[in-house]
Amino acid sequence: MTERPALLVTRHGPVAVLTLDRPTRMNALSLELVRAIGDAGRALEADAGVRAVVLTGSGTQAFCAGADLKERAGMTEAEVRALLGLYRTELGWLDGFRAPVVAAINGVALGGGLELALHCDLRVAAEHAVLGLPETTLGVIPGAGGTQRLPRVVGEGRAKELILLGKRLGAAEALAIGLVNRITPPGASVLEDTLDWIRPIAEGAPIAERAALAAIDASFDLDLTRGLAREAELYETCLSSEDRREALRAFAERRPPRFTGR
Repeated sequence: MTERPALLVTRHGPVAVLTLDRPTRMNALSLELVRAIGDAGRALEADAGVRAVVLTGSGTQAFCAGADLKERAGMTEAEVRALLGLYRTELGWLDGFRAPVVAAINGVALGGGLELALHCDLRVAAEHAVLGLPETTLGVIPGAGGTQRLPRVVGEGRAKELILLGKRLGAAEALAIGLVNRITPPGASVLEDTLDWIRPIAEGAPIAERAALAAIDASFDLDLTRGLAREAELYETCLSSEDRREALRAFAERRPPRFTGR
């Protein structure tokens, strides 16, 4: 009998969908799953046809419940340290990928599960989703970047509240503080809703989208003067592109543009 893979990779046109597929373990992050996500990232980096990536979980109960605590209980301290290193090497591509990455949060996203979603550029949540970083209630702190990425998304005060109190949020409250960008309408598939919502990305100009992501990311590391200089550099990459010329032609001809990423 063939063993069920921990991660499924499918294509919806130019969108690659990565599905965490460990439903009996609430799609928890096992060592195997972490490595599979890293392998998927390396394969997608070599695929020029990918214009967006969607990360989701199987079923409707959980996006990802965090670390696989059953597996973690059998690890030595050295093995846990090695796993934390793999979080950086195997998951890090999600927030550095050339195309937008979107989390379709179909249920619980706790601990490492929320940290995984925080790697993504945008987040869509099911109405019943629950999000939180409860690590301090388990005697540790978020170890997959949560202490660094959460403040960048919701601000320092909110991040400290969520982490120190181990607070869990419903989708509506997560939307109100900017932790998620959208809530899927009741009864709709989170994945299908996400794919429909990001259609402008999938059909958009890849060079411009890549430049926009790089410019926004630079704003966290550079002062305003250097950030504006970086923006000008990235604008230049769009200016000489065939996609920009196609956009002008399409406007003049009153038709949708057909972007090729050149």
